[in-house]
Amino acid sequence: MQPSDVDRKISSLSPNTKKHNRVSDPIVTNHLSAVPHSPEQCQLDVAGEIATTRLSVVTSPTKPPQLEGTGDPENRPDQGFLPVLKNPNFLALWGGQVFCQIADKVYLVLMIALINTQFQGSDQSISGWVSGLMMAFTIPAVLFGSVAGVFVDRWRKKNVLVSTNVLRGVLVLSIPLLLWLTHDWQPVGMLPVGFIIILGVTFLVSTLTQFFAPAEQTTIPLVVEEQHLLSANSLYTTTMMASVIVGFAVGEPLLAIADRVWLKIGGSDGLGKELLVGGSYGIAALILLLLATKEKPHHPDTEFPHVLADLRDGLKYLKANSILRNALVKLTILFSVFAALTVLAVRMAEIIPNLKASQFGFLLAFGGIGMAAGATMLGQFGQRFSYCELSLWGCLGMSGTLIGLSVFTTQLGIILLLVALLGVFGSMVGIPMQTAIQTETPPEMRGKVFGLQNNVINIALTLPLALAGVGETLIGLPAVFVILAITVFCGGILTWYSSRP
Repeated sequence: MQPSDVDRKISSLSPNTKKHNRVSDPIVTNHLSAVPHSPEQCQLDVAGEIATTRLSVVTSPTKPPQLEGTGDPENRPDQGFLPVLKNPNFLALWGGQVFCQIADKVYLVLMIALINTQFQGSDQSISGWVSGLMMAFTIPAVLFGSVAGVFVDRWRKKNVLVSTNVLRGVLVLSIPLLLWLTHDWQPVGMLPVGFIIILGVTFLVSTLTQFFAPAEQTTIPLVVEEQHLLSANSLYTTTMMASVIVGFAVGEPLLAIADRVWLKIGGSDGLGKELLVGGSYGIAALILLLLATKEKPHHPDTEFPHVLADLRDGLKYLKANSILRNALVKLTILFSVFAALTVLAVRMAEIIPNLKASQFGFLLAFGGIGMAAGATMLGQFGQRFSYCELSLWGCLGMSGTLIGLSVFTTQLGIILLLVALLGVFGSMVGIPMQTAIQTETPPEMRGKVFGLQNNVINIALTLPLALAGVGETLIGLPAVFVILAITVFCGGILTWYSSRP
């Protein structure tokens, strides 16, 4: 899309004119998006004036749509997870996500295992090695997050999803060969060549992920009807959190099992781990080949975008759409809180009786379980509420649980319950806001918007990671939780107030 097209779209938006959408609707389920659209001119009464605005008016050729709780129940569209589970294209996308997410999480465990066995000295701490690895994994998100979204808008989403998984699988499977070829090379400065190879492969894998993520998010509304997007995003969040638990909690045993199975079938020592991770990416690519997005291909002359111009288009669109801005603010706050929690959980585990600092993952796992439970409930029952309402209650609930964590700092049972509730309320913020961005963004802008979203969130995550530990040292654990609670409360109230019709 050329900048002039976006300018025309943005100029048509008035600060007092709001698109009819699920974000600020009353408690009514929107079942209209499944009906064919026909653009017409509508008259809207805005601030006492009649403004003519180009809207999509949806009508049914057979009978008027039924609102939630009215009409014949048998004629209302299915709710909950059943409609999306009947959708073969969504199942292909979801199945690819399952294997891809597991591969992403186990990949880091694999790299740490390789560092531990091949590069870490007996008298060395692994922290420095892991810090370098995490930097190689994080830098591409900051550098390429927005740029990748611009390209995704111009490319066929299926091609991006399949090719990024194939390339990541090839990169992982190439690691044993590259390490074998360079095992006797002299170090570069203080770093072994093998470790530099691991950093380079990690950088490339993370760069490909920056293209995969916006392509995945933009594909969901292409294959799922709008009234089922909340359920689809709930399933995605559930499997994402499950993959975090599986990847980080049982990643090491999975890799050990893969090595043993590979040896039993006659393979050489140590290749099972790479086959597990690289094979998971490959399986994801094969499943995604079944996907049909029904996209309209771009003209070859427009497939290579004007990157800076398209980035400006995305920023202009965010500036003109308060709903998208508010959703992005809430998502940034949400991820910042959970990033701070990963740091604070170490200190919590240290001061809780009968728990070690190294067991902080046990606390975080309950947050993942809570988020998965919240996502399940949202997918089943959340369609009857507006997205703004869900996110407001989610912010208020998160504030309350953070206050609770500031009071109960040593009682393990209460802390586990509060962390799980934090996950539940967090899902009430994250899933509706992600769905709001999908429904509010036109197809030709989704890659740019999701690229900017990934970039903003990844940059924002670095601040709480840096400040949470320092803040805990200076003012104490309870005070940091209170500050986080105030931040979430203020962010929730202000964005809710500005989103009201």
